[in-house]
Parts: sequence; C-alpha cells; structure tokens
Amino acid sequence: MSPAETQQPPVPDDPTENLPLLELRDGLSEVVDNDVTLSEVVEAFRSGTGPVAVDAERASGYRYSHRAYLVQLRREGSGSALVDPIPFGDLSALGDAIVDAEWIIHAANQDLACLAEVGMVPRSVFDTELAGRLLGYPKVGLASLVSEVLGYRMRKEHSAADWSTRPLPGPWLVYAALDVEMLIELRNAIEVELRREGKWEWAQQEFAAILSAPPREPKPDPWRRTSGMHRVRNRRSLAVVRALWEARDQLAASADISPGRILPDAAIVEAAAAMPVDRETLQRLTAFKGRGAHRHMRTWWEAIDHARRLPDAELPKQGPRYDGPPPARAWADRDPDAAARLSAARSTVGEIAEAHRLPTENLLSPDTIRRLAWTPPTDPSLEAVGSFLRDHGAREWQIALTAEVLTDAIATTAPPAEPIG
Repeated sequence: MSPAETQQPPVPDDPTENLPLLELRDGLSEVVDNDVTLSEVVEAFRSGTGPVAVDAERASGYRYSHRAYLVQLRREGSGSALVDPIPFGDLSALGDAIVDAEWIIHAANQDLACLAEVGMVPRSVFDTELAGRLLGYPKVGLASLVSEVLGYRMRKEHSAADWSTRPLPGPWLVYAALDVEMLIELRNAIEVELRREGKWEWAQQEFAAILSAPPREPKPDPWRRTSGMHRVRNRRSLAVVRALWEARDQLAASADISPGRILPDAAIVEAAAAMPVDRETLQRLTAFKGRGAHRHMRTWWEAIDHARRLPDAELPKQGPRYDGPPPARAWADRDPDAAARLSAARSTVGEIAEAHRLPTENLLSPDTIRRLAWTPPTDPSLEAVGSFLRDHGAREWQIALTAEVLTDAIATTAPPAEPIG
C-alpha cells in the first residue's frame, strides 16, 4: 500500500452521516383526535395553497387489518397536521377540503387504499418514489431521496413501529411528522429533473395510471404464499398447509392481529412436513412450543386432522392457479421459438431501459413481456403489438419506446405457440 493510500480517510458506514439532520421547522403539533380540532385542521387545509404532502402509518406486522392509524399532512399556509383516524372512522371532510389539490405521496400504491377507507381519495397525485424510479435513482426510499436530492439526513427509527399503540409516543410522532416535512420541496426538485430529462409526460401518465387502477383482486389460494413452501412435497402436506393457514387467518381476523404473531409460517411448514399423527406429536414439534402456538393447540390439531382425512379428490393441486405462460425456464424444451422470442424481447427492452436510465420493470412489466413472447399476435404488426401492450396495461410512453423493437423481436422467429389451456 502506498503512502498516499494510507492517508485516505476511512469511508463512513453511512454516507449521509455528515448531512444535517432533518428537524421539524414548526415544532410538533398535537395529535388531532376530536371533532373540534379536526374542524380546525379541515379549515386550515382548505385555505392553504399548492399541493398537499400526505402520508399514512399502518401497523403492518402487528395488526391483521391494513387500516391507517395515523394520517400526516402538510401544506403551504396550513402547516403540518397529525390526524388520528381511529376516533372518527371517516375523514371525508378533510379529504374534501384538499380534493382539488395535488396530493404528494411517497409510494402512493401503499397508502391510497387505507386513505380511501377513511374517505380520503385524491383526484391528482405526485408519487415521489415512482418519480425517483423514472429518474434512475438507485435508491428510492424517502430518506434516500431526501438525502440525495435535498441534502438532509432523515431519522430511520420507528419505521416498523406498532402504530396502533395508544397513546403514540412523542418520538414516534416526530418521526411521522418528518415524513411530510420535505415532501413538497422534494416534489418540486424532482419535477425540475423530470422536465430536464424529458420524462415529465411519462410521470404524468404513470400518476394517472395509479389513480385509474382498479382495486387489487384477492390473490387466488393466498395460502400458497406461505414462506418455506418449497419444503412441502406432496398434495396431502399441501392440504395441511392450507388448513392451518385458513385456521390461523380466521383467528387473526377476529382478533385483528397479524397472522404471523399467532402462528409463524415456519410452524405451518414444519407441521406439513412432519405430518403428526396426533395432538401430542404436534406439541413436540419445535415450532409449536411457543406461547402463541400452544394457546390454540386444539385449533391447529383439528385443522391438521381434517386435512389428513380429506379424500384425494379434494386435495389441492401441486402448482398454483395461474392463467399466464409456464415458467420461462421450461420454454427451451417446450417451445424453443417462444424461448427465442423471450430472449430477444428481454434483451431489446433491457437496452432501451439502460439507455434511458430506467429500471427495466418500470419500462415494461416483465409479465407483459413473457405473455407477448409466449402468445404474440397472429399478425405481429406494429399496430397489433401496440394494442397487445395497451391491453396489458402499458402506458403510451412505454408503447412508444418499446412497440417497434418488440415487433421486430417477435417477428424474426417462427409462428407463435398455441395458447396454453
């Protein structure tokens, strides 16, 4: 090592540690939890100007529901507000007061559903996380963008706190209020970047798509998402997973407790793999010795016993229900032409994404690329491919960038495969 190298200062573990710590400019306001203070906040935000920074805190990992346990807002001329939605149930008066404003939300698809539950539905949004992706930022968490774009270090503690706790501790409230402290400034700085890079119209289309997206459909067979399912080898064991998952889900819903706090996924998979023959054998399993598992031991055994007795015809299938193409790893043997189309399509979309400093998945959904490669239009013209992409949710800016090259990619191979049944 040269003398010059030995004189280099050590690289800090946190590259933001030398940035100024973000603090509340106006101090911490009282939590709004009664009709009088809510009316005051409604009027304050109705008379404010410009966009409104909005955030919500849930209790994921602690509660079964995904409801909002705290709503944070900030607007020019209105200041900041922390609203507890639990005493009210409905915050539509607050939503109506700001409905004509643009709502700035970081990762809007995470918060819009719980805001809608309390009557707050925007007509216009600016998603700072999504905008960060369009600009090619490698890290798009709020703290990362605030440090990179605005030069402030944000507090990171309490992100996984139980926001259903009452009363909420003061440090938690400061953390929550800081989440909207710089959103307006962040939005304005990001708009400048979007316009400079010619991506402003892209962002507008993406934000409109967020608002027009239909409610998420419940996933079929949600029990198949149990962590560790790769250890489950046969249909009878799958039935045990299903039975335990459904029993746990009923308990969790009735008590409004996160399912994993009642019985961890590891316990479900261990029971399915061990296939205990009686309740005593079940109790001896390592994952069932915890207090939560022991409390509902009768429920768990009844679920397992029911699964053990099911007729073969009622056992779940090995694979999940899915209406799309088979796994791409099987394409080379099953349909070499489709595999060639997929390889060409992925390559060309990846090149375009790299040229525009975009994550590939934000340029075009990987699922859309797979579906196009597996069952392309019979007449693979530019118009047909564009229509295919549009039917699968692609925005016009995405179609403009990818339709032509995708048309070439699928037209240079053999005729399309027949749709799978």
